[in-house]
Amino acid sequence: MDEPAQFSLETSATPARASLVGDWTATRMGSAGAELAAELRNLNDVEFELLGVERLDSAGALAIIRAASGRLDPARVRARPETLRLLEMVEEAVNTEPVTHRPPRDFHQLTIRIGKGVVDLALDVWDTMIFAGHLMAVGAKSLLNPRRIRWAACITQVERAGLDAIPIVATTSFFIGAVVALLGANMLRQFGAEVFAVELIGIAVLREFNIIITAVLLAGRSASSFAAEIGSMKMNQEIDAMKVMGVDPFEALVFPRFFALLLTIPLLTFVATLAGLLGGLLVTWSVLDLGPGFFIQRILDNVGASHFWIGMSKAPVMAAVIAGIGCRQGLEVGGDVESLGRRVTAAVVHAIFAIILIDALFALAFMELNI
Repeated sequence: MDEPAQFSLETSATPARASLVGDWTATRMGSAGAELAAELRNLNDVEFELLGVERLDSAGALAIIRAASGRLDPARVRARPETLRLLEMVEEAVNTEPVTHRPPRDFHQLTIRIGKGVVDLALDVWDTMIFAGHLMAVGAKSLLNPRRIRWAACITQVERAGLDAIPIVATTSFFIGAVVALLGANMLRQFGAEVFAVELIGIAVLREFNIIITAVLLAGRSASSFAAEIGSMKMNQEIDAMKVMGVDPFEALVFPRFFALLLTIPLLTFVATLAGLLGGLLVTWSVLDLGPGFFIQRILDNVGASHFWIGMSKAPVMAAVIAGIGCRQGLEVGGDVESLGRRVTAAVVHAIFAIILIDALFALAFMELNI
């Protein structure tokens, strides 16, 4: 039967004897542990009689050890073997000094951070390869069976990610073309070669600025949107619900966004080209007094279409990178809002970095090919 924890103390003999009976457990001990500690506070030499203890758990053992000032002499404790083992275990845990680990500093800390960075980079590359493989498999299935494509989602993403971005892309490219024209006119005027500002505008806009401006704007606009949309669905466990229902998230969420950017970035690049050339034309017309007919004819004669196609050739690659980074970061979101914000930020930063890197690689390749 359950009996509450009790004790009796004999102080007439030396050493004093504390006899404990009943159940010294968390549920039956009550205030007996505190009372025992109060009674033994001024006694230095005490024997413990624990043969009458029916049940003992870690809470009761801790109370007994605290009453004995944290130390129990096994020679002065009469108890069953299992009771002694529990008392020894709890006493060892109570008296164990906490181990403090000094944080690494200086060079050691630097090596740790470099090592973690290398490991994280390797894992990120591996996850990116898995993501790309899954996306390629879904794309191949969609091409072999177009009925699998969710056309409604694709058209919606084309409108949101592409057509809605035309005003900002055109406006930004217009001012970029105007700035290039102003800088070129001011610099070339020193050499009496203002007319070559037309070639400068044509090559800069057709070859570089059209695709770079479009890709950077969509990296901040669409990559962050993709990461936020898919990440919020991941937080709300909607993607897990899709998997339970047998719907592939790549087919329902990733492929429509990938298809939308693959279709719209070349269109936006063309719009950016026209807007940039228009900005340069207006500046050369107003500053250098070179008419629109002269501007267009000089572009056709001295710049040509090759630079335009070089810029357009980068568009599909930029589209794949922006869509892939945005969707992948969205799928990596955890269950908290902090993770969502961190992944959205990473989507924009990684996309812009990838755009600059890819453009540099294209420039090196075209330079080696003398194009």
